[in-house]
Amino acid sequence: MPDSRLAPASAPNAAPAPLGLYIHWPFCVSKCPYCDFNSHVAGELDEAAWLRSMCAELDHMAGIAAETLSTDNVRLDTIFFGGGTPSLMPPQIVSAVINKAATLFSFADNIEITAEANPNSAEMKQMKSFHSAGINRLSLGIQSLDNEGLAFLGRAHSVDEACKALEQALGLFERVSADLIYGLPEQSAAEWQEQLTRIIGFGIRHLSAYQLTIEPGTIFHSRTRAGATLTAEPDHVADLYELTEDITAAAGLPAYEVSNYAAARHQARHNLTYWRSGNWIAVGPGAHGRITYPDQQKRRHFRLRRSPQGWLNDVAQNGHAIEEDRTETARDMYEEYWMMGLRLVSGMPLTPPFLAHEMAPPASALCLDADWQARFCEEGWLIEEGGYLKASLAGRMRLDYMLGKLLG
Repeated sequence: MPDSRLAPASAPNAAPAPLGLYIHWPFCVSKCPYCDFNSHVAGELDEAAWLRSMCAELDHMAGIAAETLSTDNVRLDTIFFGGGTPSLMPPQIVSAVINKAATLFSFADNIEITAEANPNSAEMKQMKSFHSAGINRLSLGIQSLDNEGLAFLGRAHSVDEACKALEQALGLFERVSADLIYGLPEQSAAEWQEQLTRIIGFGIRHLSAYQLTIEPGTIFHSRTRAGATLTAEPDHVADLYELTEDITAAAGLPAYEVSNYAAARHQARHNLTYWRSGNWIAVGPGAHGRITYPDQQKRRHFRLRRSPQGWLNDVAQNGHAIEEDRTETARDMYEEYWMMGLRLVSGMPLTPPFLAHEMAPPASALCLDADWQARFCEEGWLIEEGGYLKASLAGRMRLDYMLGKLLG
């Protein structure tokens, strides 16, 4: 683990400002047909240039964090290497980024440092180096424990490789999460139950189970427009969702978010930062970051250039590749607060922090539609409890519809 004593000195008695750090590695071996992330098929890379640029932009982002939060006493609680396929990153870049972060911030004693990985043998060979670099949580993109399902999803690994990778990861990392996708055409409830039972049986304490959705700009989207049926019927998908809740809860991994299930104290803390409207900075092509100013009245939103080569060029010229740096309106903040927060099983406080502030706009200016809120509570889709508003299981299955009505 890097030496966090290298972090800049802070003002006496100043409470540290917690922050997350997202690192985007945009390269993959191939493009999955369902994927709409900023990912590109990797060619030959100038590793020295990528290492230099990642560290340079991180240095710039540390300045943004200190400026926006009005303090040099910034503490990193989480680091997340996402993509793309971060397990394709040269381990020396992973190590350099973590060590650079340790010179710019203090590290929480229990900092969570996650990397996403594909469960094929070539990439898993690097995991010991990732662990040595400071990665302490691995998220494995298994996606299916059925070889036909893997082929349909365009995955390059087999079920056998996935199982071996999961066993290897559990023997190496403190915390391991696995991803599965459900709602494939012709997928039966029995088949999905078998997959869930099998993967939980490995002893994982965190599972992400995502409904297969057809996103614009993907290969699946083009095939759907041409007439192909690539997902299960909505009613059947709803049944699979309820089945997932039942099986994970019985196994001690209850739902804590729409698509995520975990044992106590094994939730993905970095992702909770997003869902709870926390602060994070970002490095790498196409990444986004958001930081709320100390007075809680404004939120800074920045977006980095998507093109990998364009990103490299901008960082080389400017020290960063920020393409957009704007201040969100109170309405922006309010809508995202509920769009993300109602995904959580625990819900969110009925009064967001930025409305509780004495200089906040009048409550009437920013509020959920009272009629729809009351109607959804009567239906049992929303629950008001202890000053929080949360969605029930039935509500989480209708979240997009409810948000459209609540936010009008």
